[in-house]
Amino acid sequence: MSAFLRLLFRNRLAALGAVVLAVIVILVLIIPVLPLQNPDATATANRFQKPFSAGHPLGTDHLGRDLLSRLLHGTRLSLAVGIAAAIIAATIGSAIGIVAGYFGGRTDNVIMRLVDMLMAFPYILLALAIVAALGPGLMNALIAVAAVNVPFFARNIRGITVGLAGREFIDAARLAGMGHTRIILTELLPNVLPVIVIAMSTTVGWMILETAGLSFLGLGSQPPQADLGSMLGEARSAMISHPHTSIVPGIMIFLIVMSINLLGDGVRDALDPRLRSGALSRPRATTLVRRSGDIPAPTDDLLAIRDLQTQFHVGRHIYRAVGGVSLAVRPGECLGVIGESGSGKSVTALSVMGLVASPPGVITGGAVYFRGQDLIGAPYETLRQKRGDSVAYIFQDPLSTLHPLYRIGQQLAEAIRSHHGISRAEAHRRAVQLLKDVRIPNAESRVNDYPHEMSGGMRQRVGIAMALANEPDVIIADEPTTALDVTVQAQILSLLDDLRRERGLAIVFITHDFGVVAQLCDRVAVMYAGRIVEEGPTAAVLDAPAHPYTRRLIACVPELGGGRRELAAIPGLPPMVDALPPGCAFAPRCDKAQDSCRSGEIALTGTAPRAVRCLYPEEAV
Repeated sequence: MSAFLRLLFRNRLAALGAVVLAVIVILVLIIPVLPLQNPDATATANRFQKPFSAGHPLGTDHLGRDLLSRLLHGTRLSLAVGIAAAIIAATIGSAIGIVAGYFGGRTDNVIMRLVDMLMAFPYILLALAIVAALGPGLMNALIAVAAVNVPFFARNIRGITVGLAGREFIDAARLAGMGHTRIILTELLPNVLPVIVIAMSTTVGWMILETAGLSFLGLGSQPPQADLGSMLGEARSAMISHPHTSIVPGIMIFLIVMSINLLGDGVRDALDPRLRSGALSRPRATTLVRRSGDIPAPTDDLLAIRDLQTQFHVGRHIYRAVGGVSLAVRPGECLGVIGESGSGKSVTALSVMGLVASPPGVITGGAVYFRGQDLIGAPYETLRQKRGDSVAYIFQDPLSTLHPLYRIGQQLAEAIRSHHGISRAEAHRRAVQLLKDVRIPNAESRVNDYPHEMSGGMRQRVGIAMALANEPDVIIADEPTTALDVTVQAQILSLLDDLRRERGLAIVFITHDFGVVAQLCDRVAVMYAGRIVEEGPTAAVLDAPAHPYTRRLIACVPELGGGRRELAAIPGLPPMVDALPPGCAFAPRCDKAQDSCRSGEIALTGTAPRAVRCLYPEEAV
């Protein structure tokens, strides 16, 4: 609950709505102890008194009744009716939606066609018809408002249930012998309950408005009973001569509906697991930069990362994902970056062009120089011009980066035309040539395919083609072969190596596979807990690893024909980057660690081009 409230109140508008609504609810709950006049007591001699009159802070209405008393009593009644209608509609509608979505087939068709028939009627006309059939009255208005909102809940919850009904955990429940009722109550309902709560929180305000509308027309609460709608209806004849009688209930309706809607948006965000990252706002176009201290000087490398520090600020936690990384790559060179998952490889790569999502990502130090120009904190237009043109990315899963509704050729042409003013025909011609360059057969016909019509290897080739579309100087490849079979992986690596040699590309290749590093990379940098722990020529590092972590990583690679039957593993787990231990982060898992390893900063030292961050390396560097 505390985590939910913390996320909720990080949304300032939701917090404002919660405060306003809480004040209103408290006021209507303490009505019995407030010195209020009888809301139904008439005094025609005091009719239409203005606000702040003696004994009447908000004035009186056309019968001399105290507006403050009627407002609070009417607010209590409107809130109660709106919440009750929401609960009834959500309960009935969700039950219908769950049953339809779970059973499917003919049951689903019959139920949803009936729901569609109800939704075919304008909701206000349907509500008026129900009240006309049942007769005027607040209870009948409640029934009408709840009834016209049942289809809304039924359709929303049915859509969620259809997606869940075919999941493996439902099949497992059926195989375990659970009955339909038990599956619905114990397996489906807990999963759709957050959606129901979100739907209720966003529709309560609308139901209060609908109830007020019926009362305004004289079909809701009947005199002398007051709710906000009937107060507006009674005041409409005096709207011009005595506007306060309309303004008072109108402002209350506005405050209630607005606060409920703002709070509902906050509840939706706080309950949505996709938005529980600690940031409830849309990410910025570039990563937020808050650098402190001196900015490192540039080098003559094509791309130079100098003392880069990237953090994630989530609530009170600060995750130091990248803790002072320095890397450099020259034209025609391939640099491999290797390490366990969570070591900071991808965050380092995304930080180069300001692609780390903010919030919660923040670049807090260092610099990234491309041809001597610092990209950290550069204007958005500068980064936009270089993204995909000078520095291109190849991501791990091309299906998630390719748009499913556009053809391959359209996406390649868009990547080209966004940086170069050429015609559509020329862009299409270049798209076909790019597919040929990455060795996709029948490129003229495959250019019109959608991403889902291609295999994983073909989609990855399209991703490479898109990276090559504008002939970049640097390609950052983030584990582009992880999900591919070994045959396709070998083809992709061979393709990248050929393109590097033919075009003089500089490649930063992120991976966790030493076999890939040995095949493709000239140099390798090993990362652990957001820092470089060893760097050097690939052959030297693989043949004689200096850092214990590198040695352990290499030992985890299986050897064919070596007679070793047990796979090695590194004991323990990588540290949490929001609570890094002092000294060497690998010390708790290292068999060579001593007391000196657990205190003080350990620098990256060595003789070029080798470097190691260790007090007791495997051998002299």
